[in-house]
Amino acid sequence: MKLRNEIEPDFETAEKRYPEVLKLILDYTDRCDEYGDEDSLEYKKLEEKLHAMTGKEMSRFNLWEWWEGEGAEYLSFNISLPDPQIIEDITRDELSEIVRRMSTFEIPDPNDQSFKGIFYNYICSGSDYFPDFLKINFKGYHIKLFQSHKDKNGNYFEYSQEEITDAI
Repeated sequence: MKLRNEIEPDFETAEKRYPEVLKLILDYTDRCDEYGDEDSLEYKKLEEKLHAMTGKEMSRFNLWEWWEGEGAEYLSFNISLPDPQIIEDITRDELSEIVRRMSTFEIPDPNDQSFKGIFYNYICSGSDYFPDFLKINFKGYHIKLFQSHKDKNGNYFEYSQEEITDAI
């Protein structure tokens, strides 16, 4: 199911920003490797540039030690992608589709080497886009709905797509 444009991640904007964001992060890393940044002045400059480009608060991203996370490419993508917005009148079908995307790891076209094709699976299962979307649009959302649980007999189970949709 296709979601409304205002619900879908804005891959077009992310793709426009991505090369410059990635370059800034890698240039900063190279500069630190060569000269250090003990006073964090260059870090602050990087934060300011990225904030000016995206409008995002950079304190939520680890620009310093991205290699300990998912890598510069995913960090750059997360910074480049516009944040989800509050949307009125989200239908049950739309919510169910978001839950489906977060619960499955299917790749629509594994051979798609476009920007969207490369990051599509990540947006559904690795990034904070859809969890953040649910957080700001639904009071009943909690990440635990998507995790494994243990019943009273010690058996593990996961909620179904329908159960998660109902809970949210």
